[in-house]
Amino acid sequence: MSTSSWPDSLKTWVQSCLGQLQDSNREEGQKELKELIRRSHDDGSLWTRDWTQAKLQALQPKSFKRKSFDSTPAQPLSKKAKKAAALVSSYKFVPAASETNERLALRARRFEREHDIERKKQAGLLPEHEYSRHVNHQMAPTTTSMDNDHGMQGLTNTSFSFSRTVGGKSGHQARRRFLNAHAGDDDNSGDFGAAGSWDKHNIVGTSEKVFKNYLRLTSEPDPKDIRPYRVLVHAFAEISRKWKLEPNYPWVCDQFKSLRQDLTVQRIKNEFTVQVYEMHARIALESADLVEYNQCQSALRTLYEMGLPGKKEEFLAYRILYLVHVRNRSDMNRLMSTLTPQMKEHEAVKHALEVQRAMATSNYHAFFILFANAPNMGAYIMDHFIERARLEALCIMSKSYKTLPLSFIVRQLGFDDAAAVHEFLQANGADFYMPVERGAEEASPIVDMGSAKGPLLAKFEEKNRRVAIQGSI
Repeated sequence: MSTSSWPDSLKTWVQSCLGQLQDSNREEGQKELKELIRRSHDDGSLWTRDWTQAKLQALQPKSFKRKSFDSTPAQPLSKKAKKAAALVSSYKFVPAASETNERLALRARRFEREHDIERKKQAGLLPEHEYSRHVNHQMAPTTTSMDNDHGMQGLTNTSFSFSRTVGGKSGHQARRRFLNAHAGDDDNSGDFGAAGSWDKHNIVGTSEKVFKNYLRLTSEPDPKDIRPYRVLVHAFAEISRKWKLEPNYPWVCDQFKSLRQDLTVQRIKNEFTVQVYEMHARIALESADLVEYNQCQSALRTLYEMGLPGKKEEFLAYRILYLVHVRNRSDMNRLMSTLTPQMKEHEAVKHALEVQRAMATSNYHAFFILFANAPNMGAYIMDHFIERARLEALCIMSKSYKTLPLSFIVRQLGFDDAAAVHEFLQANGADFYMPVERGAEEASPIVDMGSAKGPLLAKFEEKNRRVAIQGSI
């Protein structure tokens, strides 16, 4: 199957079908989808067919033969029927051994060759020159070593003054990756054909442009518009350098999306690919762009599962913090059950778990100490639910104290100064103060917590409802 993108009507139809599949017919439906799209591609009707009228047999009502009181024995199959049944049952896609049934549709056979080559290389069964030949001529550049000549080493360790499964690996995310074949929503180069057929149409870029604007693909990519691996490495270094000198997020984000797209269409999945997604995710966090961050996090989870090296624990910690933000308890419980003792001892993961515990137990004192000492870019994700945490803390305080000095709230809730606390109380309709006694004008203002209690509780409930809806999407 060629690498040309699917028509929008096909993508919409496939996503609709996947959303209707149940556990009982999921495997049958996914196989039928693959076969139908393959046949349409082979007969040239992929772009001409009216997909809005297409029907998936797995979703059609079936008349099952049920046992009844007067049931009659089933008629034996004829020789032709037996032969046909044998042929159908023998024709199936062979997934990677480590994949679960839920993820068969995500990568199918497309990644088998990459996995095989990587396993052989790690086991020492594939010589380095043979590995390079496979990489450069069959799959596009996918070497796992970095080119130090381009000054790339150490870029991912650069410290920045900044900070969706991704959320958890939900069914919605799985369907999106099925449509885009792990490329990410923005890459628009999805194809879940067999790895062998991809080799016939493999793309190796020839463009020498260092910077290139992102354009969504609407047809088969042209090699002259795609940058080869060597140029992509140089582009990554230059984009990262420009970001540190002049943080223009719209331009940098556009460049990273273009970089990711060129990696995807050339099927480059290696350590460099991981570094690109990690850097883009960090920059998105700094710019409070959770949409782009989630796309990068989703791709990184797949790359890590392929065994590629990267900052796995760092991004695991971000994922935990994000689940705290959206209050997705089911995904959080699933994630917690997969953590090993070694993972839990990692500094960033340990911090994220302590944040989760502090939020779950309403321990605002511990939470704001953790907020002030967040490793890596954890504080930038915590920024998204810091207001909710402060509201909850003030609600708890209002039940325990009749009055509180503004200076005490500054210290306890991690505000910069008293003016920031006043602005926060005012924004939430809770700026009630006790009368200032004569001669005490220089003292810290005293908040009337009894009067502020009602507005604070109302705002906290409103914030909780809003986040609960977001976490359920």
